[in-house]
Amino acid sequence: MTVGVLAHLFGKKPYQQLAKEIGSFGFEHVQLALWKACSDYQFEKPGFLSPGLVRNIVKEFNKNDVVISILACYVHLFERDEVKRRENIVRFKEALQYAPKFGAAVVAVEVGKMAEQDRTKEDWLILKATLKELEKEAEKWGVIIGIEPAVGHLIDDAKTLKNVLDELNSSSFGVIIDPGNLLTSANFSRQDDVIREVFELLGPKIIAGHIKDRKLTDEGLLETVTPGQGDMNLALYMRLLEKYKPNCDVILEHTKREQMEEIKQYIEAIRENV
Repeated sequence: MTVGVLAHLFGKKPYQQLAKEIGSFGFEHVQLALWKACSDYQFEKPGFLSPGLVRNIVKEFNKNDVVISILACYVHLFERDEVKRRENIVRFKEALQYAPKFGAAVVAVEVGKMAEQDRTKEDWLILKATLKELEKEAEKWGVIIGIEPAVGHLIDDAKTLKNVLDELNSSSFGVIIDPGNLLTSANFSRQDDVIREVFELLGPKIIAGHIKDRKLTDEGLLETVTPGQGDMNLALYMRLLEKYKPNCDVILEHTKREQMEEIKQYIEAIRENV
């Protein structure tokens, strides 16, 4: 279970500089969202990638002993504006096409936010149609689409994601797990049950994990904090992750540069204890 990091936690920079800085902190791998992390080109739009450019990006990361374990493409997959949705799909297909050239077996996504009271049957139909379309592209390139459930998104808990995966019934989909994304002020007191449920329902499908921390404020609001600075049961999370998915990659979130070395060692210590 190696500890990697979100590349964009180092800021948006030229990829040569980014790779060097990440390597200097001793991270073995990263989750790379190109338009969040790399300032060289406008990766918000599809079409900039080529085998040559990808080869140069990978060369810089390899030079600094960093592997790109996950390529991230967080786009809205059931966007009601059809033109925007098609552009998002094109971007995602491009990520799937080039992921193998980056050396990444996974393209990660949160499917898109939607307030619960605004959700319609049509939103679900569009999402499922989009996922089926992307499934064909993932199969073509031998890549796994890692869906990350998160509160506020259309796929917002473990049960919903399990139902979607059961319906899709495809080896092209897996789960990026982040228990912190599934906690609310209402369920935080029973967080152990929430964490266990994730693994009971989705354990075999988990392909990578994210790690951050959460805590309740004095006003009763749930806020996101650096691992070790909140009240999440990280030991339970790491223990279950090792039980269900030995040596699964873990990606560090919500950590400032000056904290990274200490927090990386903190997470590794938890890993050793479990």
